[in-house]
Amino acid sequence: MVGDEHETWGERAACRTADPDELFVEGAAQNKAKAACAGCPVRTECLAHALDQRIEHGIWGGMTERERRALLRRRPLVTSWRRLLEAARAEHERLTGAGEGQTWDATG
Repeated sequence: MVGDEHETWGERAACRTADPDELFVEGAAQNKAKAACAGCPVRTECLAHALDQRIEHGIWGGMTERERRALLRRRPLVTSWRRLLEAARAEHERLTGAGEGQTWDATG
């Protein structure tokens, strides 16, 4: 993802004012960090960024590093998670009539 695009969605992230240390935790604390992603308007973009960049640490788009590694192993042929997740979101919105204000769970 281009830096300018990251800055655009990053500025709208629910965690933008959070202490970064809260997003790079281990164990049970990860569930609390993931909860912050639940209503985030840019969850899909965040997850796609982490998957495309192979970011190994922290909570991104509501997924832990372990969950992202598992997803990458299950779908090794995906060349652009951003394109895949945006297409899936658009299809979901088309089928359900979901509006702009509704959130979509990027994990399916």
